[in-house]
Amino acid sequence: MQTAFLPIGVPTFDLVAAQKEFDDSVALIKKIDPNAAVPGEMLLSLDKLNSFMDGLDPDLIVMQNITFANSAYCTAIISRFPECPVVLWTLAEPAVDGARLRLNSLTGAYSAANCMKSLGKESFEYVYGGPEEEGTERSLGAFFKAAQLRKKLCSTTMAAVGHTPEGFGFGRALDSEMMRLFGVRLMSIEARELMDKARSFDASSCAEYRKFFEKRCEGFENLPQNNIDDFLRLLRAYDEFIKQNKVDLLSSRCWPDFFTSYGTPVCAVLSLLNDMGISSACESDSYGSLSMYVASFFSGGPVFFGDPVHLDRKNGTVTYWHCGMAPSSLACGLKAQIGVHPNRRIGPVMDFACKGNSEVTVFRIGRLPDASFRVFIASGKAIECPKQFIGTSVVVKTSIDASELIDSSVHAGWEPHFVVAYGDIRLQLEAWARMTGLKIEIY
Repeated sequence: MQTAFLPIGVPTFDLVAAQKEFDDSVALIKKIDPNAAVPGEMLLSLDKLNSFMDGLDPDLIVMQNITFANSAYCTAIISRFPECPVVLWTLAEPAVDGARLRLNSLTGAYSAANCMKSLGKESFEYVYGGPEEEGTERSLGAFFKAAQLRKKLCSTTMAAVGHTPEGFGFGRALDSEMMRLFGVRLMSIEARELMDKARSFDASSCAEYRKFFEKRCEGFENLPQNNIDDFLRLLRAYDEFIKQNKVDLLSSRCWPDFFTSYGTPVCAVLSLLNDMGISSACESDSYGSLSMYVASFFSGGPVFFGDPVHLDRKNGTVTYWHCGMAPSSLACGLKAQIGVHPNRRIGPVMDFACKGNSEVTVFRIGRLPDASFRVFIASGKAIECPKQFIGTSVVVKTSIDASELIDSSVHAGWEPHFVVAYGDIRLQLEAWARMTGLKIEIY
């Protein structure tokens, strides 16, 4: 990942004021990205700009108007790096005191933005503020993380285990489409192959997985031993497949096959894979898995994946639920409770209420009928309360009116699976969506 800092301008403004802004800006850029490429001086001529750009191969460009610069500077940058995401950074005037205009950075921003639009670069990020301002650091940090994810996805492998059940085609992905838009390599394997692999293991060979399970979960002593053994075999089969194929995230078929053909559900396996850092979605929802991966990258931890199942108008909350799949690390209390599936009555599955948090972000990558993509972004807080239904659940008090969120998102035709990430990651998600060319819908 290479960030290129390009502080452009002309030498006819207040260079003393500009130098201070330059020094402080370099310090901030280096704080956000220690490996950033920064010039040793302000780039106050086209020759200096072009000379510094020689040899660069940036993944993110921070184009700062250290003073006003005409559109020739922007043209030189965009013609050199037409596909690279750009952050346009405007500095505030150091003083408004009736004396000379010291920087004129804002006019330079208009010049650069107009140039980019004219050159066909429709999307770029923008931040206004000095390097000492908290909002500036927060915005630049979010843009850096978004560009980092954009690059990371190009070396990422997703596995689709089995096919989507009938009526769940919204999660089915094409390998070419996944590669073209997101840069992700999609590989496929039949669910029965992992079942057969699991059956080949002796239960005694899965001791390390039992330790991992028992450290995080409780209640397994209430289940038949054969289901626990089959679960451990299956966890080992998935884990070895992931390591052998360098898989970063996966979607997996679950019902009915793992109940009818294998005899033990895959819900707890997928749950613990999320704890291991492998974003894993059930019901073969590949775009759900990608949504989990993106949200986990920005939030720094496992995320919840489930259905919106209950609207509480009085309290302004929405309950997101799934029948037995959630990372054990999201459970209230020291350990996650396990139980049996609410419909099939077979375990082990996760069975707990998720912990509360002062900030959460609800997110989804959605595919439209015309094969274009959009993202759903909403915010709120997770309310710590008793388990809502058998299975796993998180209750979100939404920032906007909960009824409005449900009504508008149903009318918009969103898929029935959503991610709940712990933390406010809206800025990063919006930046990444723009860099990827996705339509943004904020609720």
